[in-house]
Amino acid sequence: MDNVSNIIKEIKAGNVKPIYFLMGDEPYYIDKIAEFIENNVLPEESRGFDQTVLYGKDVSIQDVVGAAKRFPMLGEKQVIIVREAQELSRNINELTAYVENPQPTTILVFCYKRDKLDGKLKVTKALTKQNYIFHSKKKYENEVLKWMTGVLKTKKLTIEPKAAALFIEFLGTDLTRISNEFDKLAILLKPGDVITVDIIEQNIGFSKDYNNFELISAISTLNVQKSYRIINQFSKDPSANPVLLTISALYTHFKRILTYHALPNKSNAASVLKMSPYFVGEIEQAAKLFPMKNTAKIISALHRLDVKSKGVDAGNISHNDLLKETLISIFENVKK
Repeated sequence: MDNVSNIIKEIKAGNVKPIYFLMGDEPYYIDKIAEFIENNVLPEESRGFDQTVLYGKDVSIQDVVGAAKRFPMLGEKQVIIVREAQELSRNINELTAYVENPQPTTILVFCYKRDKLDGKLKVTKALTKQNYIFHSKKKYENEVLKWMTGVLKTKKLTIEPKAAALFIEFLGTDLTRISNEFDKLAILLKPGDVITVDIIEQNIGFSKDYNNFELISAISTLNVQKSYRIINQFSKDPSANPVLLTISALYTHFKRILTYHALPNKSNAASVLKMSPYFVGEIEQAAKLFPMKNTAKIISALHRLDVKSKGVDAGNISHNDLLKETLISIFENVKK
């Protein structure tokens, strides 16, 4: 199945498929397609009669198929949306016969979130053959930054690159959570405003000074004092700043530095590293401080610290001491 905009375009043109099997690790697009079908395919006056929402945890495949085979009560079509469809995974193959011969007056939508069908299953092959599957994949960081720009454009807002990175630092690449925060800001801001790190701190609660993004920036510029100040702040509220996430963020950063060292053509670094070109300069700067061999040593040290952060051979080491050990492992590998 094509991308989201093409699917919606086809539906608007009246080319509606009998089955939409929406699956994958990124629920944002699954929700968007299902929401569009729910709000636009049937006339408003017939939705109460011919539109049904089922939940995978409450029904069986037989229940879904039975509902799909019924005729519409009021209009020419009926819509059935199966939310939490991943709960039906154990017996999903029982859907095969219906996929091969769907009811022409039914539009059956499956929201199969944070999972995907095994490609070897008969039902998967049947759905693929008819082009009924939409696979919603998690986006890389650089893709999320591009997506942010597009979403904010519809709200007549823009965002600073650093502010965008701060969103990803705190919310990861979860498009639904980021979208929800954008909705809040759109209420507070006026058209034409630029979302800055100060606006984020004031209205959403992210600290613009004490976060993993700022820690990585301090390390990459060899600002030792600032690095220790940030981890000391982290240790005051470990629940808000899990050491596991800090080590993970540092591991990702140094893996990028190692990859950058190995690039024969550094002009396409942003694409290979899957990050915004705006931040490639930081990787380039850090690569000058941490040679390839030293970077590899840091990655090995971070792997050991990651294991220790999970309680293996950690003894009674505190949150703060573990972070200090992390910084020591990094700074002792700076180019002499």
